[in-house]
Amino acid sequence: MLIGNLTRDPELRYTPAGMAVSTFGLATNRVWSTKQGERKEDAQFHRIVAWNKLAELCAQLLKKGRRIYVEGRIQYREFSDNEGLKKQVAEIVIDDMIILDNKGNGERMAPVEEVTVDEAPADDASMQAIGPAPLDDVMIPDEAVEDKKEDYAADN
Repeated sequence: MLIGNLTRDPELRYTPAGMAVSTFGLATNRVWSTKQGERKEDAQFHRIVAWNKLAELCAQLLKKGRRIYVEGRIQYREFSDNEGLKKQVAEIVIDDMIILDNKGNGERMAPVEEVTVDEAPADDASMQAIGPAPLDDVMIPDEAVEDKKEDYAADN
């Protein structure tokens, strides 16, 4: 389970077999205080992958900056770059996504129902079709991370 903000718009593609796959970046933030009372912050960046109907919904509903909850599994995958060097990428393959904010396309959004999809394909051919992970070097401004966590916890 992760709660964070999108670092880029989802990219929707289709495998040669016609399966939808969407990838996007998610930044999670952690705030804590040291023993001396100093406030510290840390951001982690994750590559998120959604398959099938969930992939199409992510591409349709999500935009950079949106705050979402995702649930899934971590997956490690190897690929060869353009120079033939083997690289490894870690990604979160999600099977559930909930939008936590109210940022739409300038209009009020209706409540989004929880979406759960069947298990994503595990064959190497499908995974190779989505290609290597792009680099995420975007900083996400999130001044009110703790407030939003408290609001979310209060609602649930």
